Amino acid sequence: MAVNLQKGQKISLDKEAGGALSRVTMGLGWDVAKSKGFFGFGGGKGDAVDLDASCVLFDEANRPVDVVWFRQLKSRDGSISHTGDNRTGAGDGDDEQIVVELNRVPENVKALVFTVNSFTGQNFSTVENAYCRLLNAANNQEVARFNLSVQGSHTAQIMAKLYRHNGEWKMHAIGENGVGRTFDDLMPQIVPHL
Repeated sequence: MAVNLQKGQKISLDKEAGGALSRVTMGLGWDVAKSKGFFGFGGGKGDAVDLDASCVLFDEANRPVDVVWFRQLKSRDGSISHTGDNRTGAGDGDDEQIVVELNRVPENVKALVFTVNSFTGQNFSTVENAYCRLLNAANNQEVARFNLSVQGSHTAQIMAKLYRHNGEWKMHAIGENGVGRTFDDLMPQIVPHL
């Protein structure tokens, strides 16, 4: 049974999954908020919102060593891959996914930080039902879910961090709002969470 994470909560992936995980999928999903009509009538779907999931890899010195995002769909070492860019949020289920082969992540990488950015610049008041979730890729069972649906004027969020601690992978639900079209804009905010 998946854990519904609260902002700031940390969990052991192996413990929550009931065994050692070797491959996980971070899924991001969202819907476009419905517009409000006159006196609440006649509203409909708003314009498409292009949210982008990214994964930044950090070493022990808190330096970024690689990134996976819509402009680079695979890490240089091949351990992390992005399934592709969804520019609308249309459809059910995850809109974007990043797959991590935990056993293949280089030893010098201590943390993977997942971000979401509105590439088109719309703020999160135009988004609803946003979430990130971690799946055991071996059986597609959800291990943890973090609700991102905090509507507001921010255009980005630092979602979560996977990190090594005493030989195992853990997850930290960060949920910090930010402003920026790409992960680069969030780097000053990410560093304190490492």
